[in-house]
Amino acid sequence: MKSLIENIKGGIFGVAVGDALGVPYEFLDRDQMNKRPARDMIGYGTHNQPEGTWSDDTSLTFCLLDSLCNGYDLDNIASKFADWLYENLWTPRGYVFDIGITTKNAIYQFKRGTPPDLCGGLDEYSNGNGSLMRILPLVYFLRDEKNINTRYDIVKSVSSITHGHLRSAFSCFVYVEYALLLLKGSEKFKAYETIKKRSLDFALENDFNPKEINLFSRILEEDISKLNKFDIKGSGYVLHSLEAAFWCLLTSDSYEESVLKAINLGEDTDTTAAITGGLAGLYYGYNTIPETWKLQLARFEDIEDLIERFYKSLL
Repeated sequence: MKSLIENIKGGIFGVAVGDALGVPYEFLDRDQMNKRPARDMIGYGTHNQPEGTWSDDTSLTFCLLDSLCNGYDLDNIASKFADWLYENLWTPRGYVFDIGITTKNAIYQFKRGTPPDLCGGLDEYSNGNGSLMRILPLVYFLRDEKNINTRYDIVKSVSSITHGHLRSAFSCFVYVEYALLLLKGSEKFKAYETIKKRSLDFALENDFNPKEINLFSRILEEDISKLNKFDIKGSGYVLHSLEAAFWCLLTSDSYEESVLKAINLGEDTDTTAAITGGLAGLYYGYNTIPETWKLQLARFEDIEDLIERFYKSLL
């Protein structure tokens, strides 16, 4: 059984490394990725950033982690997000170079005085992966919370700072619940079977819109690992990202294979790899993430310091 600090480092570095690996390839389609598949940490490419540069995915993950060091405070989390956008907090190189429209609009609403859990888009078209990509820190924070309704309420509120629709909130919930099982040492396929039933039962008990929950059928009713890669999409749509993360983890045997598989799906390469990387780093462990990739990350020591501070706050 891995220690808590190892689990935190595995998941958080898992997000950051996956993100940084994917940044140079963002927006390339699958045919382009097939011709030049990702194999290692490179620089430049789409955003013309040096190797080891992570994107908004990791920046907002760090903002959430930073806020949770002082306990759960939704206003403070949203304030950190605003400080990232307007003051360059937790940027890899001192400036923001990538942001989703829904996230930008939500932070703008917060700055105008809207309560944080009402800032996120509520319409069906506000279901990008912008809350799923940053939700992992809640796994550690909620590890001892026995009440599933409390866990859901917190996950939903944190999602709703930028993405308030049920589809986004429930995607984050399924991801967090699965990661909690991995954190407790469950084998990945066994955890997957457990989470399918748990998620569907919870949705039924809470009278969630059946049409919405039915959209999760490929993950929660079928077996996502049985699909081939042509059935899995790497787009920025939250359901595609959730499906891809589960598929990449369940059809791979290492951290490295999982995140490279995520990037080679094409499209939203950095975010798919960040979301996958969080699960894979948590499951396989910090020491299985290639050392060269970790050491190439921008602000490596700052990340270590933040994780140490967060770990101490949990004790």
